[in-house]
Amino acid sequence: MKISAGWAGKKVLSSPFVLQLLIIMFLVEFVKGALMVSILPVYMGTVLGFSAYAIGWALALQYIGDNAFRSPLGWIIDRLGYRMVMLFGVILTFASVAIVSLTEGVGWIVLACLLLGIGTSPLWPCVITGATAVAGNEASGSIMSVVYMAWLTGVGIGPVVINFFILHSFAPAFRLLIGMMVVVVFVALLLPGRSKSREIEGTAEPVIHHAGAERKAPLAERVRRYFAQVRSSMHASWLLYPAMFIQNFALGLLTPVLTLYARTVLHLTPQQYSMYLVAGGAVTVVGLIPVGKWVDKVGTKWFLHVGFILSAISLPMLGFTRSLPLVLAIVAVVGLGYAMIIPAWNALIADAIPKSERGAVWGFFLTIEGLGVVAGSILSGSLFDTFGPHAPFLVSGSVMLVLFVLHLFITKRPAVVVR
Repeated sequence: MKISAGWAGKKVLSSPFVLQLLIIMFLVEFVKGALMVSILPVYMGTVLGFSAYAIGWALALQYIGDNAFRSPLGWIIDRLGYRMVMLFGVILTFASVAIVSLTEGVGWIVLACLLLGIGTSPLWPCVITGATAVAGNEASGSIMSVVYMAWLTGVGIGPVVINFFILHSFAPAFRLLIGMMVVVVFVALLLPGRSKSREIEGTAEPVIHHAGAERKAPLAERVRRYFAQVRSSMHASWLLYPAMFIQNFALGLLTPVLTLYARTVLHLTPQQYSMYLVAGGAVTVVGLIPVGKWVDKVGTKWFLHVGFILSAISLPMLGFTRSLPLVLAIVAVVGLGYAMIIPAWNALIADAIPKSERGAVWGFFLTIEGLGVVAGSILSGSLFDTFGPHAPFLVSGSVMLVLFVLHLFITKRPAVVVR
């Protein structure tokens, strides 16, 4: 199964496997976004009366569970196929929604948040591994655009739509989320098993199964040898690893303070804030498909150069600007920068990954990126309180400038294939 160069979106509908992955991506991110943004903080604080400390730990456990399990589950994809790994994740996510809707104890809600993180951890390794395997390197930019459109749409619409179901109680919202998870479990059952997964990947038995002695080795030794094989077959410059971390570190610096900045500094109403978020997100979503198409035609280099520079300039401007019309224009520029970065960056990473170990390496890479988000989120509040509301934006822009310089060196290194 191979997608020819061009816009991969036209080919997705002809691949039931990729379509199934995109449906799961959209629905799971819808559920996760609805829970994390619109339901859990309010439900735990106002309905259950949890302290801010308990709420903080509960939400933090979701991120910890998500990042901690991405690498091992990416490795297991190469062993067991997509169906088993994704089913493991969506059943835990289903259990998380059920626990939140049926219980009120602090311990149960904290457990539900942890299960939500572990349950969603296979999502990105499975979707990106499967989508890039089907697309091939010549259409990786286009397929990444389609994947990120599914993600942005789900995570953006979920918190908005769920509010229409929270009227006099949370019960209608919980029923909607449970219904969605029933659909997700059904779709996950349709995913390919182990043998079909290897056929899609274009690989035979995993590397560590080639010899009887390997099968008898302890699990820890087999894992060590497996990742040694991965390292030896990687096409990546070592600079790609810190670049992956700081690219998401820059994003993590902004995520916790955006709402606070909009409400306390710009004095936006909730409706205005939603409009600004939609404006930036719309520019990104609209730009993903054409950028992905051009990435497949001309390569990633210049899209990343321009995207990093746009972000490095516009993010500090956003932190210092108080004129609302100008803020709206800057938000659109930030969205354009990320529309250039997202498909090109992921296509660059996809080119560096050996075909036979996609799941393990994508899981490892996504863990590095997730750690960047966590580190940025931890530092963000301290910068905001200590140096002022502009500080996270200034540091984020500076980090993007560092990333631009790193990318200059990465593109000069023959170890990374830049098409």
